[in-house]
Amino acid sequence: MANISYKDAGVDIDAGNNFVEAIKADVKSTFDANVIGGIGSFAGAYALPTGYKEPVILSATDGVGTKLKLAIESNIFDTVGIDLVAMCVNDLICNFGTPMFFLDYYATGKLVPANAKDVVAGIAEGCRRSECSLVGGETAEMPGMYSNDDFDLAGFAVGIAERSEMDTLSNVQEGQVIIALPSSGVHSNGFSLVRKLFFEKLGMSLQDDFNGKPLIDTLLTPTRIYVKEFKANKANIKALAHITGGGIVENLPRVLPDGMRAKINKESIRVLPIFEFMSQYVDEEEMFRTFNMGVGMILVVDADKVDTICANTDGYVIGTIQAGEKGVDLI
Repeated sequence: MANISYKDAGVDIDAGNNFVEAIKADVKSTFDANVIGGIGSFAGAYALPTGYKEPVILSATDGVGTKLKLAIESNIFDTVGIDLVAMCVNDLICNFGTPMFFLDYYATGKLVPANAKDVVAGIAEGCRRSECSLVGGETAEMPGMYSNDDFDLAGFAVGIAERSEMDTLSNVQEGQVIIALPSSGVHSNGFSLVRKLFFEKLGMSLQDDFNGKPLIDTLLTPTRIYVKEFKANKANIKALAHITGGGIVENLPRVLPDGMRAKINKESIRVLPIFEFMSQYVDEEEMFRTFNMGVGMILVVDADKVDTICANTDGYVIGTIQAGEKGVDLI
């Protein structure tokens, strides 16, 4: 009987090594002065920034969900990495954390270096947009666990915050104003429903026209990253809520203290065309509990800071904070 190799079992070590070489330039492009060492060590090292009185380290982890299925089916791999970073760093800033560094985990049945390079290029772009460093990652080739075309992504972001700034619940008070920062699209939540509606119920294809371009281009539009807006306006922000799975009605209460209720004017929300289209086939309540509806991040601010925030961002007013049982009213 002839001897067999790891490659015979479905794992190509040489392809993995070539992939690491191919991504080095993209990874290095995300480094800042706090990164210690380079690529290829057993762990990434990052020096803590100075200037904090009581620094607190924050972490967040997430994935991209079944949006990956559309990337695989369309053979478009350079955007989902941005989604991966966005889903993590957008959570960090809601706790007033400034992202420092990021790590990724890429698992697949068979490593295709060109596809994996595109994924990592997207991750690097997401890190550049969020001004954090990609200091490490892991690529796992697992035949038998995944089919050859399938892969999954997980991301891990680490940030830093001043301890005294983290208790945003105590900042939220009656009379404050709720500002919406627009989303770029569906972002990375609700894609099981998206896929079922468009491709099973309606029988549409990836290349069907939607608002003048292929449907897949709209669906794969990467999640918007709000880190720069947070940094530029931090002094005037009382609280932030990342609008992900659960929509406004489930995410906004996470930043409300007991006794405070959010009143949202539905007519004020600038609903994106993709959600207007889907609303023809999905009940309104279900839409607002599943999707961001065009609102990717919510800021709670004092009334006298509204004009400043709106001038510095593309934000707009959608509601107010009032006394009442903690929760959200869509009126």
